Amino acid sequence: MKRLCATVLLLLLSVCAFAVQKSGTIVYINGSKFYIHTVQPGETLYGLSKAYEVGEKVILQYNPSAGGGLKAGENVKIPFVTAVPEPKSERKLRRTFDSHTVAQGETLYAISRKYEIPIQTVIEDNPSLDPTNLRLGERILIRKKEIGSEDEAGAKEQWEAYRNTLNSVAEEGYAYHMVKPGETFYSLSRRFGITEEQLGSLNGGLKPADLKAGAIIKVPGSPEELAAGERQPADTVRADSVPDLSADNRVKEIEFRALRRSATLDVALLLPMDAGTPNPSYLEFYQGFLLGLDSVKTKYGYSVNVCLYNTARDAEKIREITESDAFRNTDLIIGPVYEEGLYPVIRFAEEHNVPVVSPLANITGMNSDVLFQMAPDPAHKWEKAAELVNGDRQVALIYTESTDKEFEKEILTLLGDSDYKKHTYKYVHPSARTNSNSGDLTPLLDNGADNVFIVMSDNEVDVDRILAAIASADTNISSRGRTAPRFVVLGNTRWNRMNNIDRTMFFKDRVIFISTYHAKRDSQTILDFDSAYIRSFGSLPTLFSYRGYDAAVIFCPAMYNDIEYDMEGRSYAPLQTSYLFGQGEGRHNHVNRSWMRVNYNSDFTITVE
Repeated sequence: MKRLCATVLLLLLSVCAFAVQKSGTIVYINGSKFYIHTVQPGETLYGLSKAYEVGEKVILQYNPSAGGGLKAGENVKIPFVTAVPEPKSERKLRRTFDSHTVAQGETLYAISRKYEIPIQTVIEDNPSLDPTNLRLGERILIRKKEIGSEDEAGAKEQWEAYRNTLNSVAEEGYAYHMVKPGETFYSLSRRFGITEEQLGSLNGGLKPADLKAGAIIKVPGSPEELAAGERQPADTVRADSVPDLSADNRVKEIEFRALRRSATLDVALLLPMDAGTPNPSYLEFYQGFLLGLDSVKTKYGYSVNVCLYNTARDAEKIREITESDAFRNTDLIIGPVYEEGLYPVIRFAEEHNVPVVSPLANITGMNSDVLFQMAPDPAHKWEKAAELVNGDRQVALIYTESTDKEFEKEILTLLGDSDYKKHTYKYVHPSARTNSNSGDLTPLLDNGADNVFIVMSDNEVDVDRILAAIASADTNISSRGRTAPRFVVLGNTRWNRMNNIDRTMFFKDRVIFISTYHAKRDSQTILDFDSAYIRSFGSLPTLFSYRGYDAAVIFCPAMYNDIEYDMEGRSYAPLQTSYLFGQGEGRHNHVNRSWMRVNYNSDFTITVE
């Protein structure tokens, strides 16, 4: 009888084991592959272990809460047992799949949009693919039959579902966040209360330059806290972190006095170099600044001392710096680079009549007569593009399903009451194209008018496709012996941060950018600077290097002359970018008003205004 009971018990346990349905949901977590199984009523650890062919202890290792028993409806992660795949011949692979090579910073979502293929299909066809951590140069199979079968809404839904699955089994104290357009390493680290280095470490050594919209990253906090936070602005500043200095009765009028030619200029350079390895961007700024000082000393013979302070992006540390004995004799302050660190510096500067130069940030919460801002004033951004929309040209705004709202707001403000047309672009795969489709932009160009096209999309793939479609329409019209279309494209400077846009399209489409900075590397001035920089530091300079040079060459000589006149009424152009400082209505800050208009010409030259 006991043997019969034991036999029945074993049979029951076997039935339970075989009753478990193996999940088809598979994710990568910290580089390891897992099934995500949703527990059904009556399921046991024993049943899961048999169904997935892993030990109960292994399941408990990854799901400690399951030690108290499984709960129906909860998700558990179970290590994926690698099966030996049936090898496929290269010939069969070529017949069934196209191949895509992963570019730097590229996301699976971007690849899905590029080929209009379901994300789940890509995951299934590439079993070793970690969807949230693509490797540079990795080869991904793209199933040919599925190309063109998924729209943007479907891709977003699948990518969001993948993120939700990760969050359902996230380690305690962590969650998964989908990066939104405009979010940066700094804004995210600030939002989640960690350093940029810690954010990179959490995500397998992710670098700031590789962070792209649509990426899924691991962050501190619970999924519930993350969901609540996503309903708030991503990069807000606490009201008490930037004191209000805007009221007129709190602004002190400052009269600067120029130094005697024989006097030594003491410069304090406040940069967030951080402890240990310096931040490359600010190291490059510092190196450019040093070359600028060499130029000043050679040209004018001035004596200049520079003291570099590592602010480490710490407001309290900045306050300590301004209260130190070494800081007391400072004549000129360059930095800090972020607005939230300015308050103690401004207070010191107002007490000692010392100019403060903000080299990179657009200052919105500070109002002080000591403050000089090198970043151009957003209020003057589109002045050099006004003639494009003054009514003499036909303006067309080209939309897709995803719009850059900030850019759209700026453009609509620029247009004002001017007439314009709207066109909605939708990519159609070549195999499905007809004589008339929204992806053919020939009708927009073939009108005999002077045209201005403005692409409103924030999607990298769509921008690339639209620029290519404009160039293709231009070629088609011209090749038929028709009058060549007359047009330019007013571009969005964010395109310069997109890795997968074909830059030759900028020339073919006569793209015009309104930019904060431009350095045309084939100009003699830039060539000379680049050569000197390479000789000194062994690498090619960046825009940070150029801005550092500009800061030194503009402000160090000004301390012996122009500073007495608040540097107004004179244009400065140390390299190629120009600066024109002035005070706006109701503001005391001395802000650069000069934006750069960069014209890409069809003869593959670039002109700068």
